[in-house]
Formats: sequence, structure tokens, C-alpha cells
Amino acid sequence: MLIRYNFNNYCSFWGDNEFALIAPKGKVKRRFPDNFVENGHGCDCLKTAVIVGENAGGKSNFINGLKYLKSFFSDNQPVYSYPVFLNSASVDFQKDQTQIFELEILAENQIYRYQLEIDAKGIIKEKLSFRSEMKDKDSLCFIVQRMDDGTYTMSGRRLSLPPGFEKRNANFGLFITKLALLGNEHALRVTNWVNHTLRVESLAENYEEGIRKTHNDLAILKDERYLEIFRMVDHSICGIEIDEEKPYTKTLIIRKNQEGRLQKRELAMDSAGVREFFSWAVQIFRVVNQNQVIFADEMDRVLNPILADRVLAYIHGKKHCGQFIFTTHNVLHLNLTTFMKEQIYFITKNKDTLISELYALSDFPEVRYETTKIYEFYMKGILGGTSYE
Repeated sequence: MLIRYNFNNYCSFWGDNEFALIAPKGKVKRRFPDNFVENGHGCDCLKTAVIVGENAGGKSNFINGLKYLKSFFSDNQPVYSYPVFLNSASVDFQKDQTQIFELEILAENQIYRYQLEIDAKGIIKEKLSFRSEMKDKDSLCFIVQRMDDGTYTMSGRRLSLPPGFEKRNANFGLFITKLALLGNEHALRVTNWVNHTLRVESLAENYEEGIRKTHNDLAILKDERYLEIFRMVDHSICGIEIDEEKPYTKTLIIRKNQEGRLQKRELAMDSAGVREFFSWAVQIFRVVNQNQVIFADEMDRVLNPILADRVLAYIHGKKHCGQFIFTTHNVLHLNLTTFMKEQIYFITKNKDTLISELYALSDFPEVRYETTKIYEFYMKGILGGTSYE
């Protein structure tokens, strides 16, 4: 499970930004017993979170930043900061730009903290540490640092690299992936978590082109539990006939009318809401049944508020170790009957500097569960994240 994600200097974001999925302590947890997972490591994790903000505020940049970090793990390509992904305002203040990413996760009963700092030349620092309990002191797995002369040290000892390799230091991937290939158990757990447990999804691109159609995708679509999720969009749906060649367009949606007659329609010919939810239902299945961590950009852009609430209730009501985080424009999610304050995040962009900022509703101590009307506060610009401020 994801405990915490920190980043600095990505697109519209500059400065330290923290996204945490740690359940609060005290009586609040008794009000929302289904919203978190007790994992026994001193860091009970939240199952869901919602990120609200105005158009062009930085919500997609937040999602894409995770995708950017994940790409370093998945394809093992050269690791360095690309100018197009740097904050434009930061370039005016600093000549040598750095990007920092930090993940804190729970994987196979260990808490891992992975840190990566990069610039245009390559990796500046990469560090992995672990512990069994949140209160414990970190144990170092490895730390790689680039020295002023361009050489690298690992855990304090200089790395012996081939002649001239330091001059080409941007041409190799992460050290953690190399250690994973060599069988280091801690590196393996973290790389497996990033590559297979963490999923960053967006329907801004064509779903069929943007996501590989694997055997696992088809297996999910054929699972009876998937139909249970998909039927939330329309309870007249009683079955589906999967087209294995083009499952996201040619699959037949089967409905039963009041007279008991069956009606079949190709998914591509169905409503936009049904088509998109057919795809998102796969991700919800992964959260609840495969314990995956899903970041979804504007999952409910065509879903009505009732369906969105139904999805959240379904995720909260199931026992699992998955997590679902989504960005939205739907201000009806701003309520303290569905979410804890720690589950509601805002992203707002400063109109003068054009720098985005990420923060949680829990950062506002004056907000009280009993009295505060979050929707009204938000629309008045008191909480930021709107174009009205």
C-alpha cells in the first residue's frame, strides 16, 4: 500500500509537495471504520482519496508525475530530468535544475522509503531504506550518490565503473532495478510494487491504445465479480459477451427489459458513461480483488454523482489492501460523511506565479466534521482550488 508520495519540481509544481494516505488516530477512525486498512505496522492506510481543483490547476500534472517516475522503473531507460517536465518558473531562479521523488510504501510486511534525485546529467542520489514499524529507525539498503567529479559512490564506497562510464552517466537506468536483477530482495519488492501494484490510469488517451490488452485484462472481464461492479452503471445489465479481439469496443452488453426480453448492444454503440465505466470497472476490480493502487485522472467526468458514491461505497465496504485515488471536478465529493479530512486533497495554481500546490483538507484545523459545509467553503475560495480566488 502507498503510505506517502513526495515530489519537487515537476511541470506546474515547484517546491515540496506531499500526498499521504495515512489514517488519522483517535475517534475519527471510529466514524469511518471502512475507510482504512489496519495493517499492524503502525501506519493504517486509507483506501481512497479524492483530489479536487480548477481546470488547468495541475491535477493531471500530479497524475502524470507519478507516471513519469514509474516509467523509470518499467522500461529501464536513461534517467535524467527532461526540460519539458521542469517547472518553468524554477528555471528562472536556478541554472541547474533538480527533480526529487520519494515513495514510502508497505510491501510484503516491510515499510520501504525510496528516494530519487535527478538532474539533466542523470542521477544525483538514489536511496532505499526499510523498517518493520513506522516507529522504527530506518535500515539502509543502499545509497548511491554522484560526486563533484562525476563519479559515483554506493553506501560510501566508490563504484568501479568501466572507463569513461561516468561521462555517460545519463545512459543507464535506476540502480534499484539493477539490484533487483541481481536478486536483492528489498530492491525486488520495491520494483515489483511500482511495476505491478501501482497503476496510473487516464482516459485522456484512447483506452484500447493506452493500456496493453493482456491475458489478465480478459481474465478480469470474464470474472463474475467484474460484472457485479459493472452493473453499478445500469442494473438492467445482466451479462456481457466478451470479444477477445476488441474487448473495449466489440463486447456485447446484455440487458433484460421489464418483460424479461434480452437486448444486446455493442459496447461501442452504448452511452459514453457505460463505455467509460466498462473500462474503469476493470480498475476498481484491481483495487478490490488484486490489492492494486490505482491513480485515476477524472474517473467520474461522465459519471453521475450517485454512481460515483456507489463506487466509493463499494470500495470502502470490501475488505482488501488496494487503494483508489482519483481527480475530479465534482464538488459533491466535498463532504465529511463519505471521507475523512485526510482523504480530501486540493490542487490550486497561483495566478501570479503559475505554480501549483497540493494540500489536504486536514491542513485546515478550523474545519470541523460537525459544522463545516465544505462545499460552501470551497465555492467561496476559502479552501483554494477554484478559479474564483
